[in-house]
Amino acid sequence: MRALMETHSTTRAGQLIGLSQPAVSAALGRLREHLKDPLFVRIGPRLEPTDYALSLAEPLRNILDETQALLSGPPAFDPKVAQDSFRLSGSDFFSELLMPGLAAFLSRNAPGVRVQLVDLMPGQHGGKLESHEIDLALAPHFEIPSWMDWQPIFESPMVMVARGDHPCLDGLPETSALDLETYCALGHILFSPEGKYTGTGDAALSRIGKTRHVVMSLPVMHGVCSAVANTDHLALIPLQMAVKMAATHGLAVRPAPMPIEVPLVGMSWHRRHSTTPAHQWLRNSIADLMAALDQPRGALSA
Repeated sequence: MRALMETHSTTRAGQLIGLSQPAVSAALGRLREHLKDPLFVRIGPRLEPTDYALSLAEPLRNILDETQALLSGPPAFDPKVAQDSFRLSGSDFFSELLMPGLAAFLSRNAPGVRVQLVDLMPGQHGGKLESHEIDLALAPHFEIPSWMDWQPIFESPMVMVARGDHPCLDGLPETSALDLETYCALGHILFSPEGKYTGTGDAALSRIGKTRHVVMSLPVMHGVCSAVANTDHLALIPLQMAVKMAATHGLAVRPAPMPIEVPLVGMSWHRRHSTTPAHQWLRNSIADLMAALDQPRGALSA
């Protein structure tokens, strides 16, 4: 009807919408029968709408415009005017190494966008993503279900930290690891959000028939570094966090004295967000900000 209203001709209406003249005439005939109104009457060479057809013009135009908008895909995302809010999950590693840079980036590029970082226990990310309580999980890689997507960002080797004037480091080059016997004999501070006394370091030692003595566990890496800085205890933390904390806490950073798996850290999210422009923009922005943290597998190796 809209094409007929505009062209007043079944031939030109067909050309406009990609149908033949007989197909347009047949469709008009079905509409006339269904609506019990001629809809268009011929006056000379032109088809003129009836009063009833004219009454349908504006409602029909609104419906077609709304339908076109719905089927045209998601709206473009403009960070300068966006008012979106995002809820991320991640340890205090990301509080230290992502959020300050992200805050500055948002201030410059997306002043109306708000971001909330919450800390979750390992194993909780999937459930919170599925229930839409969080939008994005930042964590070492874990087994993901079919409804979730994942993007790797960086590798994060585990390294040993000790207070800078620790006697066990006397004469030890900065790129050398502590000998394994001394390492195992000293006390250890463990990063464990769950409050455990064993972690990846203990699993690595077990594979070579060794054990260590964990004297304390803390749920945040910043607390682990503070405890190490004030004792003779040691800790294993990600290299990027160790480098940052070394400057503020007076820590020495050394390679781990045993082979230990290098965690691959990335982002996971509910697949329903995969093509959402705002969510894509946030993921790309975070990946760009954290790309500089990627470390080769041989970083700080002995």
